[in-house]
Amino acid sequence: MLGFTLLIVLFNLNCFAQEQYKENKKITAIEEYKGGIFYPVQHYDQVDTKKGPKNIILFIGDGMGLAHIYASMTANGGSLFLQNFVHCGFSKTYSSSDYITDSGAGGTALACGVKTYNGAIGVGPDKNPVKNIREMAEKKGLKTGLVSTSAINHATPASFMAHQASRSNYDEIAAEFLKSNIDVFIGGGVRFFENRKDGRNLSKELRDKGYQVLYKMEDIKKVNSGKLAGLTAEEHNAPMPERGEMLVPATETAISLLSQGKKGFFLMVEGSEIDFLTHNNQAPGVIRETLDMDRAVGAALAFAAKNKETLIIVTADHETGGMTINEGNNKTGDITAKFTSPEHTGVCVPVFAFGPGADQFGGFMENTEIAKKMMKLLKVN
Repeated sequence: MLGFTLLIVLFNLNCFAQEQYKENKKITAIEEYKGGIFYPVQHYDQVDTKKGPKNIILFIGDGMGLAHIYASMTANGGSLFLQNFVHCGFSKTYSSSDYITDSGAGGTALACGVKTYNGAIGVGPDKNPVKNIREMAEKKGLKTGLVSTSAINHATPASFMAHQASRSNYDEIAAEFLKSNIDVFIGGGVRFFENRKDGRNLSKELRDKGYQVLYKMEDIKKVNSGKLAGLTAEEHNAPMPERGEMLVPATETAISLLSQGKKGFFLMVEGSEIDFLTHNNQAPGVIRETLDMDRAVGAALAFAAKNKETLIIVTADHETGGMTINEGNNKTGDITAKFTSPEHTGVCVPVFAFGPGADQFGGFMENTEIAKKMMKLLKVN
C-alpha cells in the first residue's frame, strides 16, 4: 500500500513539473478582451505548381482551436494572415492511450507520423524510437530548424528532436540537441543547457561544434550565416506582451538562415503559449498569443509568396479549454469568451495549408497523416 501511495505522489509531482505554467482557476467567469489596435494583413495569392515543395514550414499553435482563431480574427478587426490559406482541413488528435491527447503524443504524431501514448516524445507505444521528419530531412541534406516561445526542449519542439519515454526528461531531451546536426533553434530553456544535474554545459559544447549561442533577440536577429542556438529565456519565455518581439523575428531569422541551403529546408515554429494562457482560461492572453503567431505566419507567407517553392502548414496538436465565443465586434475588436475546461479537450483542430502541395491537406485526417504527407512531399521518407 505504501508503494502504491508513493507512486501516486510521484505521478502528481511529475504532472506538476510538466504543467508548471498553469494557475489554479475556477472555470466560471466570462472573459472579455478589449480591442482597438489592429495590424494590417496583406493578401497573397495561393502558389499552385505541379512541382512539389522544396521547403516546408510547419506552424503549431499549441492548444489552438477554431474559437481561438476566430476570436483573434475578430480582435484584429475581422482579419488574419491565416485567411490567405484557401486549403483547409481538420485533424483528429486522439493518442494511442487516450481520447484526449497531451502535447507529447500530439507533437510526436505531427513529427513522426505515429500515434503514441500521452507523455511520449518521439517513441511509439512500445517506447522504441521513431524517426521524425526533421531527422529525415537532415539525413537527406536539407537544413532544419525549430522555433518555440516555450523552452526549446518542451514537449512539442522536443518531439522533432528527441526520443524519450517521458516528456519530463528535460535534461535528456536537451542533450539530444548535441546528437543532431540541426542548423537553427530558438526558444527558451537556458537552465536545461547550462544548469544541469550532470554538470555538462551544453552551450559550451554547442559552441565547440561551431554554433553561435546567443541569448538576446537583438543579437539573434543580426545573425546572417552559420549555425545558431538562440536561448531566449531561463525556461519559458514570458507571455505577450511582456516578452516583446520574439516569435516574428525568430521566424524571420530561421527562414533567412535555412533558405541558404541548396537542397531545401524544414522548419517547425510553435506558438506554445496559446496553450499556456488557455489552461488558465485567460481570453485576452489567448488572443494576444494567437495574434502573435499569426504575425509570424505572415512573415512566412511573405517569404513563401516570393520563393514559390515553400509549403506552409498551420495546425495545432490539440484544443485546450473548450473555448467558445459569446459576443464579439469586428469594428472595435472586442470579444467575450468562455471556457468549459482548464485542460485539453478532444475537439478536432483545423489544418491550413498554403503553397505547393497545399491541396493535399483538405478534409478530415488523422494527425499522423500530416507528418506522412510532409515526408512524402519533401521526399525524405
